[in-house]
Amino acid sequence: MRLTLAEPKYLKDSISIISELVNEAKLKISKDGIELVAMDPANVAMVIFRLLPTAFTEYDVEKPVDVAINLANLKQILRRASPSDVLSVEIDPGKLKIQLKSSSTRTFSLPIIDLEDKDQKVPELSFPVTVEANSIILNEAITDAEIASESVSLVAEPGKLSFQAEGDLNTATIEIRDSEGVKVTATDKTKAKYSIEYLKKMIEGSKLSDKVTIQFNKDYPLRLTYSTIDKVMMTFILAPRVDTD
Repeated sequence: MRLTLAEPKYLKDSISIISELVNEAKLKISKDGIELVAMDPANVAMVIFRLLPTAFTEYDVEKPVDVAINLANLKQILRRASPSDVLSVEIDPGKLKIQLKSSSTRTFSLPIIDLEDKDQKVPELSFPVTVEANSIILNEAITDAEIASESVSLVAEPGKLSFQAEGDLNTATIEIRDSEGVKVTATDKTKAKYSIEYLKKMIEGSKLSDKVTIQFNKDYPLRLTYSTIDKVMMTFILAPRVDTD
């Protein structure tokens, strides 16, 4: 197996984002690309990641292979990749070998670890609300909401999406209407609450794409999807915060 990326950012940024949610994970490498599906340790959030063969300049995979790794260790290595580097990945017995090549050639290896042989299943979800927006719009809304509270309610209605955060002292309301950078698809008013701590980690997906798809339902998981055609896709699923009073 040998994989070569002329644009290291797709792997570098992806692993950096995922490592904020997940400590260890299994990369499934096949002729269809690199895939990772993992839950965070608290079972609150799931990340689904795919790096497509068309993102690579060389993609030679003879047979499918699973590689379990410590993501923090992989992140440390990938942080050393500059935009001008060509990044290559190979498997040595018991190790993942990463080479960064430009004016110099740097080779790193990290151990392949043992993980419970338990494949995460992506839940089948359906949503009455879909919002397509520029990533920066979601980033700004979450940053604004954090000033007021640790959680934020998303409220969708035809043509409009609102973010509402209410703390002991402060409140914040951000309204976004259908415009050139936003398309809200909703038939009825729908409201759900989510953790800002998790959302802040997830909106880092904007490093991969300047567009985001937001989907949710009342007292139901949220799904955020970032994708760049023929390159990379990252989806987050976040459990809701349900008010008990």
